[in-house]
Amino acid sequence: MASTITASTLTVTITESIELNGKDQGGSNTIAIGSVATISKRIIDVPASEVEIIAMSTAVASGTFIEGDVRYIRITNLDDTNHVTLTFKDEDATEFAIKLDKGQSFIYNGDLSGGVVDTMHAGGSALTVSLNDLVNITALADTAACDVEVFIASA
Repeated sequence: MASTITASTLTVTITESIELNGKDQGGSNTIAIGSVATISKRIIDVPASEVEIIAMSTAVASGTFIEGDVRYIRITNLDDTNHVTLTFKDEDATEFAIKLDKGQSFIYNGDLSGGVVDTMHAGGSALTVSLNDLVNITALADTAACDVEVFIASA
C-alpha cells in the first residue's frame, strides 16, 4: 500500500510581546521546516521519578523516532504549579539537564537535513566540542506528577 500523505512545511513562529516606556520591545521569528511527513503530538504524565519521554534510533520502533529524520521537538510543561527536569543524553552517554518551569516550553531543533544526528555535546568542557547524536530525553517531575506535551516533526 502506497502512502497517501504528502510531505508539507511546518511553520514555527516565536513571538515575544512587551511594551516598555510606551514602545514595543517585542519580536517575532518564523522558520519554515520543509519536507515534514510525520508528526507526533501527545500528552505524557511525568511522575516524580525519571521516565524516558523521547527515544531516538536508526530504526522505527514503538515510541522511538528515527534520529536522522527528526527536525523539531517542542516540550511544554502543562502543570500550573511544578517544574520538570529534562535530561538530554547523547550517544557517548554524556548528559545535560534543564529545568522546565510550570507553563514553559523548550524547543530542540534538529538539523534541517540531518535530524538530531551530531546536534549536541555534553561534557566537562564546551571548548572541545565534538557533536554527537541525541539518543533520548527523560523527564522528572519535581514534587508531584506533571503533564507535558511533546510535539515532534520528522521528515
